[in-house]
Amino acid sequence: MGTWAEEETAGCDLGDLRLNRRLGAMLAALGERPGKSLPTAFQDWANTKAAYRFFANANVSEDKILAGHFEATALRVRATDGPILVLQDTTEFSFKRATPEKIGFTRTSCGHKTKAGRHHQHTLCGMLMHASLAVTPAGLPLGLTAAKFWSREKFRGTKALARKINPTRVPIEQKESMRWLDNLRLSTELIGTPERCVHIGDRESDIYELFCLAHELGTNFLVRSCVDRLAEDGDTTIAQVMAGIEKPSGTHIVRFRDAAGKPQKACLAVRFATMTVCPPIGKQKRYEHQQLQIIHAAEIDPPDHRAPLHWKLITNLEVTSFEQAVNKLEWYARRWSIETFFKTLKTGCRIEDIRLTTADRLANCIALACITAWRIFWMTMLRRAEPTGAPTSVFTETELALLDGTTVTAIPGETRDLDFYITAVAKLGGYLARKHDAPPGTTVLWRGFSRLADIVIGFEAARATRRSQTCG
Repeated sequence: MGTWAEEETAGCDLGDLRLNRRLGAMLAALGERPGKSLPTAFQDWANTKAAYRFFANANVSEDKILAGHFEATALRVRATDGPILVLQDTTEFSFKRATPEKIGFTRTSCGHKTKAGRHHQHTLCGMLMHASLAVTPAGLPLGLTAAKFWSREKFRGTKALARKINPTRVPIEQKESMRWLDNLRLSTELIGTPERCVHIGDRESDIYELFCLAHELGTNFLVRSCVDRLAEDGDTTIAQVMAGIEKPSGTHIVRFRDAAGKPQKACLAVRFATMTVCPPIGKQKRYEHQQLQIIHAAEIDPPDHRAPLHWKLITNLEVTSFEQAVNKLEWYARRWSIETFFKTLKTGCRIEDIRLTTADRLANCIALACITAWRIFWMTMLRRAEPTGAPTSVFTETELALLDGTTVTAIPGETRDLDFYITAVAKLGGYLARKHDAPPGTTVLWRGFSRLADIVIGFEAARATRRSQTCG
C-alpha cells in the first residue's frame, strides 16, 4: 500500500481493523488504475469479491470512508498560509439498471419523440453528490471538506411543485437547498479557522439563509447572484442600485475556454457597491438585514458566436477598491476547479460504468473514487504550482527508477524534479510535450498512472523471477 493511501485513510475508523486495512488496500489499487473496472483494479477474484463485500458491509458508509481524507485535508490547510477557497457544487451520476428503485431517481428527462411529435419523458435513475473542495487562491486543490450523497425515491418536478406552494416560504430545513448550509457549516468546523474560509458557489447558492449562517459562524462567502433582491430600505433592488453607477471603476481581462475548448478572452467592465440587502418578504421576521458588497462585471463588445459574460457577485468580504473587486473576480473564477474535479471523477474514474446495484454500495464506491480523483487533480496542479518540488513527495523509488528508464528523450544534465517526472507520466498517457503544448491535464495523467502501474507490476514480477532463479 502506497504512503499516500495510508495518509488518506489514517483517520478512518470502520470499527474493525481488518476493514480499515481493506480500505487502504482498495484505495491504493484504485489509485493505481483509475478508470478501470473493479475486477481490473483489484486484479483477481479474491480481492474483487472482498471489495464487493466491503461496499455491502453495513458498518461501512461514505462518511466513514471519507473521514480520513477530511482529516488529511485539514492538515494540508493548516500547512498553508492565507485564505482558503471552499468551492461548493452539486453533480449528478446517472445509471442504467433493470431495478432502478434500488438506487433512486434524480430528475425527469425528455427522450425520443413519439408518433404524435411529443417528447417522451422518463425518469432518470441515479444519485446526486454535493461536495466542497478546498483550494488555494493559486488553484492547488487541498482536498474535500464535506460531501453529501442522496437520491430521490420518487422525483417530483419543481415546476409542478411551484404551482402548489411558493418555494420562498418553505423553511430551508425542508428543502434540498439545505445541503449548501450543511456543507458550509461542516467545512468551517473542519478547517477550524472560519476567518480564512471563503465559501464560493454558483447561482444555486444564492440563498439568504447561507448569508446569515456565514455571519453567525464568522466566515466568508462569495456567490453568484440568481435573484434581484430587495436592497437598502426595501423600496429598491440590487439591480436598481447598481444601475445608478453609470461609470465602471475599471476593466478586467479574463481568459477562458468555450464549450468547444477554444481559448477565449473577454474584457469586463467592473462596478461594485456596498449596500444593505434585505431578506425575502416571507422571511423578514426571521432574518436580519445584511450589509454586503455587490460586484457586477459585464463583458464589453462580446462576440456574436457566444453568450456575453455577466457576473453578478454577492460577498461579505471587504470590497472598497477596484483592486479588491478584481481579486474577488479572480477567486470566483477558481470555482471551475470543482468542475474539473467532477470531470475527473466521472470521466477518469468512470463512476457511471460501475455495476453495483444499490444506492448504499454506489455511495461507498463513489466516496472511495473521490479520493483518487482528488489526488489526480492535485498532482496535475502541483506540477504547475511547485514544478521544482521533490519528486519523492509523489512517487516511490521504484516508480522514479522506471520513469528514468522510460524517458528516452532525456537531456544530459537535465534537472529531474517534480515537473520532469509528472511530465514523464503524462507522456505515458499520450502527452506529446511539444514546445507550445499546454500543461498536461488530468486526462493524460490518469492514463499515464494506469500504464505506470502495469509497468511496476511487470518489473516486480521480473525481479521475483530472477530471485527465484538465483535461489534455485
